[in-house]
Amino acid sequence: MDVHGRDLRYFTAVAQELSFTRAAGLLFVSQPALSKQIRMLEKQLGADLFDRDRRGVRLTPVGEALLPHARAVLASWDEAETVLRDAKAAGRSTLTVGMSTSPGRGLLPALRARLTARFPSARPVLRQVNWADGSAGLADGTSDVAFVWLPLTDAERYLWVVVAREPRLIALPADHPLAERASEDPTGTADFSDFLDEPFLSLPPEAGPMRDYWLALDARGGRAPRIGGVVASAEETHEAVANGEGVVLLAAGNAPLIARDDVVCLPVRGVSPSELAVAARRDDERPLVRAYLAGARELAAGTESRSPR
Repeated sequence: MDVHGRDLRYFTAVAQELSFTRAAGLLFVSQPALSKQIRMLEKQLGADLFDRDRRGVRLTPVGEALLPHARAVLASWDEAETVLRDAKAAGRSTLTVGMSTSPGRGLLPALRARLTARFPSARPVLRQVNWADGSAGLADGTSDVAFVWLPLTDAERYLWVVVAREPRLIALPADHPLAERASEDPTGTADFSDFLDEPFLSLPPEAGPMRDYWLALDARGGRAPRIGGVVASAEETHEAVANGEGVVLLAAGNAPLIARDDVVCLPVRGVSPSELAVAARRDDERPLVRAYLAGARELAAGTESRSPR
């Protein structure tokens, strides 16, 4: 038996008013259409729901038995509609922000403020993504926008705005001979060429161009790097450096995540600066996504930045 919710609403309205005319007015339908629908429901149920005579309309015993259940079904569906409406609204106002490590640099609160200025009900939700995914969740759609380090795999799929350009530093144990050599330089700077024979910590191979970038393949003159270990988080990186498994390049703004205990970070000559960007999928035109990118452009205004391409 497949009874429509509309039929139950019609039935409960007539049961409440005990008048087809008044019920039709409440439902904004014609009285003949309402009468026809109730008769179709009675036919489907195989029993009369109302007694109709000159004195008026009365519920039959079957109608009285059905009424509390019909009201319960309609109340349950009204509640379900409210939940669905709230869920859809939440989905429209939630923005998942992917990142491999916290971007720091005051970026998250600054961008949140710019987003909520445009969309007061917007709710940015942060999502931590393994370093193996250089897109920080954009590629598989689990993030709506993301903080990413350039270069990106499949860069043509994305729009981005550079929000921080920083020199790359090199992290190594404090008692490493090259750390001692750098201390003799007036600026405390090391030469990248001095590290070419050192084991380097690497991102997972799945990281693609980002793995190559943080190994500085473009600054090695064609010499393949020695890989001392693979790391996928800041904590793993710190532990591996402290244990002497290898040295690692990192952005200056991320140095506090690594440079503690017996690990130091040194400026290094011979490698290009790093670029941290806010990115989104090129084909994602949802207002919250575009507003977050717009906020990133505002934040980058006044500094050298790359507009979304």
